[in-house]
Amino acid sequence: MIFVTVGTHEQPFDRLIKYIDRFAEGVDEEVIVQTGVSKYKPVNCKWQSFYKQQEVYDLIEAARIVITHGGPSSYIDVLQRGKIPIVVPRYHKYGEHFDDHQLSIGCEYKKLYNDIILIEDIELLGEAIMNYDFITSSIDNNYISHSPEFCKAFADIVDRLFP
Repeated sequence: MIFVTVGTHEQPFDRLIKYIDRFAEGVDEEVIVQTGVSKYKPVNCKWQSFYKQQEVYDLIEAARIVITHGGPSSYIDVLQRGKIPIVVPRYHKYGEHFDDHQLSIGCEYKKLYNDIILIEDIELLGEAIMNYDFITSSIDNNYISHSPEFCKAFADIVDRLFP
C-alpha cells in the first residue's frame, strides 16, 4: 500500500493529489490519500480529506511507501516509524504555500541526514515510487529522536521557575 499525506496546511496541494491519482490508475497496489483542503478529489485512490492522528500513524505503519508534503513534522513521523519517506515540497509559485521554505528545509535536511527521498520535480515522482525498494536499499534511516532530552531539559527549566 502507498500512503500519501499533504498534512493539515490551509492551502491545497492539488498538484500532488492529481499526480498521484494519475499514477494510481496504472499500478496494482492500493493507494490511500489524505487530501487535506485540496479541491481535486481522486478517482483512482481511496481518499479522505483528513484522518485522525492515530489513523495517520496506522496508515504509515501499514504502508510500503509513504509520500508526504514537505512539512518536516510529516516526514519525521515516517522516519520515527523506521521508514524512508518520499518528500514532495509545496511551492509558492503554484499557490501551495506562502514561500518555498519546504524546499529549503528539505534540501538542507537531505544534505545533513540523507534519509529522505526529496522530489524537487514532481515529474520524477513516479520513477521514485517504481524504484523505491532499490533507492532505499542504499539509505539508512538515521533518525534519532531527541524528545526525551528535550522534555527533561524543559522539565528542569519549569522546576527552576516553579520550585
